[in-house]
Amino acid sequence: MKEKLEQRLQNLKTEYEAGQKMLADLEAKQMNLRETLLRISGAIQVLEEVLEEVPTVNENGGNENGSQAIDVVAETQEMNRSK
Repeated sequence: MKEKLEQRLQNLKTEYEAGQKMLADLEAKQMNLRETLLRISGAIQVLEEVLEEVPTVNENGGNENGSQAIDVVAETQEMNRSK
């Protein structure tokens, strides 16, 4: 009887440690995901602000400041990759 209880206790301790490790891993993933979403949110905000400033179409049928918008998008993407 005592052996069975000791074995069960050991099994529960092992399961508990595994659960603690899984919880720590999930918390780390959650933090990484929050940081990623924050960066994406910032990039969205920047692009929305840039788009408000970019004229829609010039007389030649192209964007007057289109290259600036593309530069901002490229810089934002590069910043997100480096983090």
